[in-house]
Amino acid sequence: MFTNFSFAQNTEVEDAVTKLATLMVAPDSVALDKMILSNLSYGHSSGKIQTKQEFMHSLLSGESDFVDINLTNQTVIVQNKTALVRHTLNAKTNDKNVPGSVKLYILLIWSKERTGWKLLGRQAVKVP
Repeated sequence: MFTNFSFAQNTEVEDAVTKLATLMVAPDSVALDKMILSNLSYGHSSGKIQTKQEFMHSLLSGESDFVDINLTNQTVIVQNKTALVRHTLNAKTNDKNVPGSVKLYILLIWSKERTGWKLLGRQAVKVP
């Protein structure tokens, strides 16, 4: 029974990660707002840290424009109402109309709320 619960929790978290990646490619302000906690800490590989409002603005304005995102090597750890997700992000970007690509290691921190898993934190580091 516990194994099934754990598996279901992991699947819910994985679904939230997939939805976030989809919204980063095709941003929707209402959907983003619903899946991100107000006290989000969103860390970039450059060291820049954004709030929820700053992160959403960068996606919605096209300042941060993901054309395609591919996630690999994903692991999920669920501990009570917190989930840690690590993966490698390979993305094609078009930030400020400049085509590019990035490969980053990502750590996502999710919190289980009444309405589902919500993003609380994200930190990216450059792949060495």
